[in-house]
Amino acid sequence: MQEPIVETSMNKERLTLSQLEQYLSKAAWILKGPVDASDFKIYIFPLLFFKRLSDVYSEEYQQALAESDGDLEYASFSELHRFEIPEGCHWKDVREQTTNIGLAIEKAFRGIEQANQKLLYGIFGDAQWSNKNKLSDRLLIDLIEHFSQYTLANSKVDPDLLGNAYEYLIKHFADLTNKKAGEFYTPRSVVHLLGLILDPNEGESIYDPACGTGGMLLECVDHLKKINNDYRTLKLFGQERNLTSSTIARMNMFLHGIEDFQIIRDDTLRNPGFFSGDGLRSFDCVIANPPFSLKNWGAENWANDPYGRNIAGVPPKGNGDMAWVQHMIKSMNSTGRMTIVLPHGALFRKAAEGKIRKALLEQDLLEAVIGLGQNIFYGTQLAACVMVFKQNKEVSKKGKILFIDASDQIRVGRAQNFLEPQHVNQIFDWYNSYQDVENHVKVASIEEIKENDFNLNIPLYVEKIIEDNLPSVEEAMTDLKQAWNESLKAEERFKKTLTKLIQ
Repeated sequence: MQEPIVETSMNKERLTLSQLEQYLSKAAWILKGPVDASDFKIYIFPLLFFKRLSDVYSEEYQQALAESDGDLEYASFSELHRFEIPEGCHWKDVREQTTNIGLAIEKAFRGIEQANQKLLYGIFGDAQWSNKNKLSDRLLIDLIEHFSQYTLANSKVDPDLLGNAYEYLIKHFADLTNKKAGEFYTPRSVVHLLGLILDPNEGESIYDPACGTGGMLLECVDHLKKINNDYRTLKLFGQERNLTSSTIARMNMFLHGIEDFQIIRDDTLRNPGFFSGDGLRSFDCVIANPPFSLKNWGAENWANDPYGRNIAGVPPKGNGDMAWVQHMIKSMNSTGRMTIVLPHGALFRKAAEGKIRKALLEQDLLEAVIGLGQNIFYGTQLAACVMVFKQNKEVSKKGKILFIDASDQIRVGRAQNFLEPQHVNQIFDWYNSYQDVENHVKVASIEEIKENDFNLNIPLYVEKIIEDNLPSVEEAMTDLKQAWNESLKAEERFKKTLTKLIQ
């Protein structure tokens, strides 16, 4: 039976977002030196989640004690707790240790996972906490004491606030490590744009086949919150190959207060994880920023794909962009819609990909192509594009595709460019209006695209009108004559001055 747990943290008031962000940044600072910046996440996220679980359990325990006049057995009933914390596996148990701290952390993690197998199995990852060459007892004591500074119970911090601070930390790591962290972080503004276009509704299912840390799924939640709809009616599904990212995604969901979700860890293109009956499960909304131009993606199985995803052809062995597109199209239900971020090359590369584009265009599934500005993604200076597909395009949009050149919709920075809120709003307005805008938007027919051999390169459709502001020939001759006369007058003045000096 769990002993009564008293609150030992210092904060008595509700935490602010600024306090939480500083709190998490300091944790990274403590690890700096022995631990490479690209590995911060595998230690900080699990500790944050462990502290949150322990504090929520403590609060539930104290509430149960209060309502049962101190009945310890009643307060320990698993039915009264969101998650079970077994004997010896609470934060306070680890904090009491003075030696072999890493071993105590590992024991607590495995105990919590075992006690909550259905929801938390494997959620703390596989970091080597007992490796004293990297994580000394002194360092871990400092880290535990730092995290003990605040109570993360429900009465002290809203799930949304904690989730937002968590998102901040994910971006913080992306800033610190750039390319390495960029593998699991898409700029929030890009995610917001995709969410606006997708426009999820109450009760819908949302699927991200390359979900990383879950940011795009949570964007769909935020979308409903902003319009005061019930986000709890959404059903969220994600798959992610990377162990650390997939565990972070699950923690991220819990820390945002999301309960109706499934995150599967596996290779989506080789082993998709969601099924219905004898086929792939289909969803109302599909959204993703998959790995760009993935090389070893499983081409050997695609020609006879057992999941029926080879709907338009076999992508090149060394580039999986069009495999992701076909997987996601196959994952849309009969009224489904999808948004995907891809490198620009997916719009115009020839050979196998050209044939796939042709087949998809003939099925009239593509609604829009949006070209984003350069250098807004972590880890690459490449410009990316957004492709929007729908199973049932509106009648007025059938046989047409909207092209948007938003390459100038950025704030230029020293090392990186930024897609600001006003840029997102402008792009979304163009998408919604669905009409030509000089230099930026073109509604093209399938016939026009066919004439370009099904090439979707945006400059083929959105022509830039260059205003050179050059003078006419007559104006140029007049200016030239005036300049010549002025030159002759200046030369005459110079000669007169020179003559006076010689005399």
